[in-house]
Amino acid sequence: MSFQTAVSLIYPPRCLGCGGKVMSDFGLCGPCWRDTLFIGGSICDCCGAPLPGDDRADTLKCDDCMRTPRPWKSGRSALIYKNNGRRLVLALKHGDRQEIATPAAKWMAQAISDIPQDNMIVAPVPLHWTRMVKRRYNQSALLAQALAKQTGLPVCPDLLMRQKRTKPMEGMTKEVRFSSVKGAISIHPRRRHRLVARPVLIVDDVLTSGATLAASADACIAAGSGPVYVVTLARAVKDA
Repeated sequence: MSFQTAVSLIYPPRCLGCGGKVMSDFGLCGPCWRDTLFIGGSICDCCGAPLPGDDRADTLKCDDCMRTPRPWKSGRSALIYKNNGRRLVLALKHGDRQEIATPAAKWMAQAISDIPQDNMIVAPVPLHWTRMVKRRYNQSALLAQALAKQTGLPVCPDLLMRQKRTKPMEGMTKEVRFSSVKGAISIHPRRRHRLVARPVLIVDDVLTSGATLAASADACIAAGSGPVYVVTLARAVKDA
Protein backbone atom coordinates (compact mmCIF):
# COMPACT_ATOMS: atom_id res chain seq x y z
CA MET A 1 0.00 0.00 0.00
CA SER A 2 1.39 3.40 -1.00
CA PHE A 3 1.64 6.31 1.42
CA GLN A 4 -0.91 8.27 -0.64
CA THR A 5 -3.39 5.38 -0.47
CA ALA A 6 -2.90 5.05 3.26
CA VAL A 7 -3.51 8.78 3.77
CA SER A 8 -6.66 8.67 1.64
CA LEU A 9 -8.01 5.81 3.74
CA ILE A 10 -7.38 7.70 6.97
CA TYR A 11 -8.43 11.11 5.58
CA PRO A 12 -10.85 10.45 2.69
CA PRO A 13 -11.56 13.38 0.33
CA ARG A 14 -14.36 15.62 1.55
CA CYS A 15 -16.77 17.84 -0.36
CA LEU A 16 -15.76 21.49 -0.25
CA GLY A 17 -19.35 22.46 0.36
CA CYS A 18 -20.86 20.07 2.89
CA GLY A 19 -17.94 17.92 4.05
CA GLY A 20 -19.40 14.69 2.69
CA LYS A 21 -17.19 12.06 1.09
CA VAL A 22 -16.26 12.59 -2.56
CA MET A 23 -14.06 10.76 -5.08
CA SER A 24 -11.18 13.24 -5.23
CA ASP A 25 -9.63 16.12 -3.31
CA PHE A 26 -11.09 19.61 -3.76
CA GLY A 27 -14.31 18.24 -5.24
CA LEU A 28 -18.02 18.87 -4.77
CA CYS A 29 -20.62 16.20 -4.10
CA GLY A 30 -23.62 15.89 -6.44
CA PRO A 31 -26.03 18.06 -4.42
CA CYS A 32 -23.40 20.77 -3.81
CA TRP A 33 -22.43 20.76 -7.48
CA ARG A 34 -26.08 21.30 -8.45
CA ASP A 35 -26.27 24.12 -5.88
CA THR A 36 -23.18 25.85 -7.33
CA LEU A 37 -24.18 28.20 -10.15
CA PHE A 38 -21.30 28.24 -12.63
CA ILE A 39 -21.39 31.03 -15.20
CA GLY A 40 -21.54 30.00 -18.85
CA GLY A 41 -23.19 30.88 -22.14
CA SER A 42 -23.64 34.56 -22.96
CA ILE A 43 -21.87 36.86 -20.52
CA CYS A 44 -21.13 40.54 -20.03
CA ASP A 45 -17.64 41.18 -21.40
CA CYS A 46 -16.97 43.77 -18.68
CA CYS A 47 -17.89 41.87 -15.54
CA GLY A 48 -18.67 38.28 -16.52
CA ALA A 49 -22.31 38.40 -15.40
CA PRO A 50 -24.55 35.90 -17.21
CA LEU A 51 -26.84 37.28 -19.90
CA PRO A 52 -29.81 35.75 -21.73
CA GLY A 53 -28.85 33.38 -24.55
CA ASP A 54 -25.97 30.99 -25.14
CA ASP A 55 -23.72 32.79 -27.64
CA ARG A 56 -20.35 33.97 -26.28
CA ALA A 57 -19.14 35.16 -29.68
CA ASP A 58 -20.59 38.68 -29.39
CA THR A 59 -19.17 41.36 -27.09
CA LEU A 60 -22.07 42.17 -24.79
CA LYS A 61 -22.55 44.41 -21.75
CA CYS A 62 -24.95 44.04 -18.83
CA ASP A 63 -27.10 46.93 -17.59
CA ASP A 64 -24.74 47.64 -14.67
CA CYS A 65 -21.72 48.02 -16.95
CA MET A 66 -23.63 50.20 -19.40
CA ARG A 67 -24.67 52.50 -16.55
CA THR A 68 -21.22 52.44 -14.90
CA PRO A 69 -18.33 52.42 -17.40
CA ARG A 70 -15.45 50.25 -16.17
CA PRO A 71 -11.79 51.30 -16.34
CA TRP A 72 -10.72 47.74 -17.15
CA LYS A 73 -10.89 46.15 -20.61
CA SER A 74 -12.68 42.87 -19.81
CA GLY A 75 -13.79 40.97 -16.73
CA ARG A 76 -14.77 37.42 -15.91
CA SER A 77 -16.27 35.53 -12.96
CA ALA A 78 -16.57 31.80 -12.37
CA LEU A 79 -19.67 31.56 -10.17
CA ILE A 80 -22.82 33.45 -9.31
CA TYR A 81 -22.66 34.76 -5.74
CA LYS A 82 -25.63 32.76 -4.52
CA ASN A 83 -26.32 29.41 -2.83
CA ASN A 84 -23.15 27.31 -2.67
CA GLY A 85 -21.15 29.95 -4.58
CA ARG A 86 -21.83 32.44 -1.77
CA ARG A 87 -21.02 29.84 0.89
CA LEU A 88 -17.68 29.03 -0.76
CA VAL A 89 -16.69 32.70 -0.98
CA LEU A 90 -17.59 33.34 2.66
CA ALA A 91 -15.82 30.18 3.81
CA LEU A 92 -12.65 31.27 2.01
CA LYS A 93 -12.94 34.87 3.19
CA HIS A 94 -13.99 34.45 6.81
CA GLY A 95 -13.88 30.72 7.61
CA ASP A 96 -10.15 30.05 7.15
CA ARG A 97 -10.99 27.57 4.38
CA GLN A 98 -7.86 28.41 2.42
CA GLU A 99 -7.93 25.11 0.52
CA ILE A 100 -10.88 26.46 -1.49
CA ALA A 101 -8.42 28.65 -3.44
CA THR A 102 -7.08 25.61 -5.34
CA PRO A 103 -10.31 24.48 -7.08
CA ALA A 104 -11.45 28.11 -7.32
CA ALA A 105 -8.35 28.90 -9.38
CA LYS A 106 -9.23 26.12 -11.83
CA TRP A 107 -12.71 27.54 -12.30
CA MET A 108 -11.33 31.06 -12.70
CA ALA A 109 -8.69 29.89 -15.19
CA GLN A 110 -11.49 28.43 -17.29
CA ALA A 111 -13.40 31.70 -17.05
CA ILE A 112 -10.48 33.73 -18.46
CA SER A 113 -9.54 31.21 -21.14
CA ASP A 114 -10.72 33.61 -23.88
CA ILE A 115 -8.74 36.60 -22.54
CA PRO A 116 -5.31 37.29 -24.13
CA GLN A 117 -2.62 36.50 -21.56
CA ASP A 118 0.63 37.29 -23.37
CA ASN A 119 3.08 39.11 -21.03
CA MET A 120 0.31 39.43 -18.42
CA ILE A 121 1.03 39.83 -14.70
CA VAL A 122 -1.40 38.79 -11.95
CA ALA A 123 -2.10 40.95 -8.89
CA PRO A 124 -4.62 40.61 -6.05
CA VAL A 125 -6.85 43.34 -4.64
CA PRO A 126 -5.01 44.39 -1.46
CA LEU A 127 -6.12 44.40 2.17
CA HIS A 128 -5.25 47.22 4.54
CA TRP A 129 -2.56 46.05 6.98
CA THR A 130 -4.86 46.37 9.99
CA ARG A 131 -7.40 44.04 8.41
CA MET A 132 -4.59 41.71 7.36
CA VAL A 133 -3.44 41.42 10.98
CA LYS A 134 -6.97 40.57 12.09
CA ARG A 135 -7.73 38.09 9.29
CA ARG A 136 -4.18 36.68 8.96
CA TYR A 137 -4.43 36.27 5.19
CA ASN A 138 -5.76 37.99 2.10
CA GLN A 139 -8.21 35.71 0.31
CA SER A 140 -7.67 37.60 -2.95
CA ALA A 141 -3.92 36.96 -2.71
CA LEU A 142 -4.58 33.23 -2.17
CA LEU A 143 -6.74 33.19 -5.29
CA ALA A 144 -4.15 35.17 -7.29
CA GLN A 145 -1.31 32.84 -6.31
CA ALA A 146 -3.36 29.72 -7.07
CA LEU A 147 -4.50 31.19 -10.40
CA ALA A 148 -0.93 32.09 -11.34
CA LYS A 149 0.12 28.52 -10.58
CA GLN A 150 -2.78 27.18 -12.64
CA THR A 151 -2.08 29.40 -15.68
CA GLY A 152 1.70 29.75 -15.47
CA LEU A 153 1.43 33.55 -15.31
CA PRO A 154 3.72 35.55 -13.00
CA VAL A 155 2.13 36.97 -9.85
CA CYS A 156 3.08 40.03 -7.81
CA PRO A 157 1.25 39.71 -4.46
CA ASP A 158 2.08 43.26 -3.31
CA LEU A 159 1.78 45.12 -6.61
CA LEU A 160 -1.19 47.04 -5.18
CA MET A 161 -1.36 48.70 -1.76
CA ARG A 162 -4.38 49.84 0.23
CA GLN A 163 -3.31 53.16 1.74
CA LYS A 164 -6.34 53.83 3.87
CA ARG A 165 -8.65 51.52 5.74
CA THR A 166 -12.18 51.56 4.36
CA LYS A 167 -15.33 50.39 6.08
CA PRO A 168 -16.91 47.05 5.08
CA MET A 169 -19.08 47.75 2.04
CA GLU A 170 -21.99 45.46 2.84
CA GLY A 171 -25.19 47.49 2.90
CA MET A 172 -23.64 50.56 1.24
CA THR A 173 -25.18 52.15 -1.84
CA LYS A 174 -23.19 52.04 -5.07
CA GLU A 175 -22.34 55.73 -4.79
CA VAL A 176 -21.00 55.35 -1.25
CA ARG A 177 -19.00 52.27 -2.24
CA PHE A 178 -17.21 54.17 -5.01
CA SER A 179 -16.56 57.27 -2.92
CA SER A 180 -15.24 55.22 0.02
CA VAL A 181 -12.45 53.60 -2.02
CA LYS A 182 -11.49 56.68 -4.04
CA GLY A 183 -7.76 57.17 -3.57
CA ALA A 184 -7.51 54.19 -1.21
CA ILE A 185 -5.43 51.98 -3.52
CA SER A 186 -2.07 52.71 -5.12
CA ILE A 187 0.87 50.92 -6.72
CA HIS A 188 3.72 49.77 -4.50
CA PRO A 189 6.57 52.18 -5.44
CA ARG A 190 9.07 49.33 -5.63
CA ARG A 191 6.85 47.23 -7.89
CA ARG A 192 5.82 49.79 -10.49
CA HIS A 193 8.46 48.61 -12.95
CA ARG A 194 6.73 45.22 -13.11
CA LEU A 195 3.54 46.58 -14.68
CA VAL A 196 4.75 49.31 -17.02
CA ALA A 197 3.33 48.75 -20.51
CA ARG A 198 2.14 45.21 -19.75
CA PRO A 199 -1.35 43.76 -19.20
CA VAL A 200 -2.47 43.31 -15.60
CA LEU A 201 -4.99 40.76 -14.34
CA ILE A 202 -6.52 41.91 -11.04
CA VAL A 203 -7.98 39.15 -8.86
CA ASP A 204 -10.67 39.41 -6.19
CA ASP A 205 -13.13 37.09 -4.48
CA VAL A 206 -16.43 38.69 -5.50
CA LEU A 207 -17.57 41.53 -7.76
CA THR A 208 -20.58 43.45 -6.46
CA SER A 209 -20.54 47.11 -7.48
CA GLY A 210 -17.00 46.90 -8.90
CA ALA A 211 -15.82 49.88 -6.81
CA THR A 212 -12.72 48.23 -5.35
CA LEU A 213 -11.73 46.67 -8.67
CA ALA A 214 -12.20 50.05 -10.38
CA ALA A 215 -9.93 51.75 -7.83
CA SER A 216 -7.33 49.02 -8.39
CA ALA A 217 -7.57 49.29 -12.17
CA ASP A 218 -7.32 53.11 -12.03
CA ALA A 219 -4.13 52.80 -9.97
CA CYS A 220 -2.58 50.42 -12.52
CA ILE A 221 -3.49 52.60 -15.48
CA ALA A 222 -2.21 55.75 -13.76
CA ALA A 223 1.11 53.97 -13.14
CA GLY A 224 1.53 53.19 -16.84
CA SER A 225 0.24 49.65 -17.18
CA GLY A 226 -1.10 48.14 -20.34
CA PRO A 227 -4.75 47.05 -20.55
CA VAL A 228 -6.24 45.89 -17.26
CA TYR A 229 -8.43 42.80 -16.90
CA VAL A 230 -10.25 41.54 -13.82
CA VAL A 231 -11.39 38.12 -12.64
CA THR A 232 -13.32 37.14 -9.54
CA LEU A 233 -14.43 33.86 -8.08
CA ALA A 234 -18.03 35.08 -7.95
CA ARG A 235 -20.29 37.78 -9.36
CA ALA A 236 -23.20 39.19 -7.36
CA VAL A 237 -26.18 39.30 -9.71
CA LYS A 238 -29.57 40.85 -9.00
CA ASP A 239 -32.42 38.34 -8.99
CA ALA A 240 -29.97 35.50 -9.67
